[in-house]
Amino acid sequence: MSLGILISFSAKSLTINESAGWIESAYVKWQAVAGATQYNVYISGNGITNRKADTQLIRNYGSYYRADIPGLQAGNYSIRVVALTGNTETEEASTTEFTVQSHDRSGFAFANNRVPGAYQSDGTLKANAVIIYVTEKTKNTVSLEVTGANANPCVGLQNILDGFKKGKDSRPLVVRIIGQITDLSYMLGGDVVVENSNNAASFITIEGIGDDAVADGWGIRVKNASNVEIRNLGFINCDSSEGDNIGLQQDNDYIWIHHCDMFYGNAGSDADQIKGDGALDCKKSTYITFSYNHFWDSGKCNLLGLSEGTTTGLYITYHHNWYDHSDSRHPRVRYYSAHVYNNYYDGNAKYGAGSTLGSSVFMEANYFRNCKYPMLTSMQGSDVWDESKQANDYTNMPTFSKENGGTIKAFNNFMSGQHRFVAYGATGYTNATTVDFDAYVATSRMETVPATVKSAYGANTYNNFDTNEALMYAYIPDSPEAARTQVMQYAGRVNGGDLKWTFNNATDDASYAVNTALKTAVSGYKTSLVSVQGEESTNNGGGDTGGGETGGGETSADMIHNFSLSGKTSTFYTITGNLSDSKGTVVYQDITMTQCLKMESSTSITFTTTSTAELALVFNSDFTGKIKIDDVNYTAVNGIVITTLAAGAHKITKGDSSNLYYISTAYISTGIDNPKAITVKTYPNPVTNQLRVEAPTAIHKVEIYSLAGKLLQTATGNISTIGFNHLSAGSYLLKVHTGSGISTQLIMKK
Repeated sequence: MSLGILISFSAKSLTINESAGWIESAYVKWQAVAGATQYNVYISGNGITNRKADTQLIRNYGSYYRADIPGLQAGNYSIRVVALTGNTETEEASTTEFTVQSHDRSGFAFANNRVPGAYQSDGTLKANAVIIYVTEKTKNTVSLEVTGANANPCVGLQNILDGFKKGKDSRPLVVRIIGQITDLSYMLGGDVVVENSNNAASFITIEGIGDDAVADGWGIRVKNASNVEIRNLGFINCDSSEGDNIGLQQDNDYIWIHHCDMFYGNAGSDADQIKGDGALDCKKSTYITFSYNHFWDSGKCNLLGLSEGTTTGLYITYHHNWYDHSDSRHPRVRYYSAHVYNNYYDGNAKYGAGSTLGSSVFMEANYFRNCKYPMLTSMQGSDVWDESKQANDYTNMPTFSKENGGTIKAFNNFMSGQHRFVAYGATGYTNATTVDFDAYVATSRMETVPATVKSAYGANTYNNFDTNEALMYAYIPDSPEAARTQVMQYAGRVNGGDLKWTFNNATDDASYAVNTALKTAVSGYKTSLVSVQGEESTNNGGGDTGGGETGGGETSADMIHNFSLSGKTSTFYTITGNLSDSKGTVVYQDITMTQCLKMESSTSITFTTTSTAELALVFNSDFTGKIKIDDVNYTAVNGIVITTLAAGAHKITKGDSSNLYYISTAYISTGIDNPKAITVKTYPNPVTNQLRVEAPTAIHKVEIYSLAGKLLQTATGNISTIGFNHLSAGSYLLKVHTGSGISTQLIMKK
């Protein structure tokens, strides 16, 4: 006697693990709810009521789910998380109230009333901003129509950025990086390159989401660009031709790089590139701010300037960066006027900041702990002093390729554990410190450095940019001690990022060799991200993997194609034609789609089925025209065509002009996972409440999947009925496991 079982979703209640406000963002983590097909996340507070988070912000990490919500004003908020079964909201839970803080928008990047990036000064998105989400799965298929692009739509991240290169599209652009992204199929010299032809009305933000967004193997290069912001990204294993994690290459202005984690790149060809090349370099650019970045044992952190040949009009700010056991270039400056304040120099084996070629560097309220030489000026002072000889050695000691010096003005810095620091005019040194000095130590913030203070080589003087009220920005520096605390709490990605490391000060402070254990951790890093909601992915809702293998080796997920998620990339379908994201929005099976394949005379989709299958095509809901399948016209009803295909090769081509958003192919009543065909009867189909399932041998398990490949329900035992009453109207895949094989069928729910 078979036992009839009606399956329902009596899930345990939703439990929130953790929630907090961060800097103009918030996050929440929760336990998966058994049977949930997806989640909705709503935020309220500070004038917002139940604003729904984008579905791509919701991610599955196996043991928990997480959502991050960027673009928030400072204030108090709470988050509500709701589990869904089908399209019905069921279990829910809310966080306690938390506080969101503002970003510190200080520095030259914000001069002249500029606000770099696609966010406003209050942290919310600028008007008409467009957001694209980039995951490991979509990095080559994400698409966008870009004004002025050579061809539209632009497909793939670099192609989209290339579309903005001409500066014709002035919509603020936000690129949100989710998870660990390895090399794209199309990059420029191994880098993602950002350009906008210095369009003053163009604003671009590239940001990581959460604490685990990582650029793995590639860097970001910025050139000929204005108003660019890069934030909340980790950089590992960079092996691009330029070699920098981030490099401002030429002709940039109003650029803000902040809250990034800089780890080892791949070793370069030169001896000083064993830890990679530059971490965050800048040349031929102005009005720049680098703030709250975390440099993890970087060999060469911040090269500034190259061949500019002038000390006029070049302005940059470094503040609240954590130079964490990094070796040198914090920064190493040619030509520029650089304001370096409130940074934490933490166990630096070579030196802190260096000034050459007439640069003017204002070192203010920094905290130096065991930094060997806190400040160096080229060809004088500690840069040329040989301790063993007790004399200057201009041949063997110089750090900066024997370039002429600049001038450093220092005020209110805290130093401990340094090897040597020589202040202008100090006593007790062998040489005259009015010539042989590291920095001019001021007694007040607004003190001007006299013109009589000159570099020993080049006779360069300090330009006193920092006392020019018409040039300098408003800011309130922390004390060195408060800055250290602030940096340790907020530098790098959210909550310090997911790649945690603690240095051993006893050995690491004085070592500039590669930390082999850290190198191993960086090289072997693998994300714990399982899936992103809204993608055709697995392990959603805490269930089994979605979509089993079929007779031809493909999976049911491969046979379902969403053009918004996958573009033209497919392992089952061969697709030629043009994509577009300007043809409207289609919602099907609770999936929102904004990108389609334009069915034109040159468009074709070919594929092969190994047995009888059901084909479903989804167009705009008002489309009632024709589409050709194997040269036969089929008429759409309410934007959908469903037909049965025999085993063999198939081709979809244009009937009438239309826009195809979604394709699904599902095998019907055959031995899908077993060469031996089996017969499984299911009725009624379409079903209203309960579906009867009959097979010639015992049924071990029955599964219901959405057409996007998400496992919605599982029943085990000798099943004879399964409930559909909790599911919304539409099409589903029923997978029946028996002792003789597995059958997959397309079931319609009324």
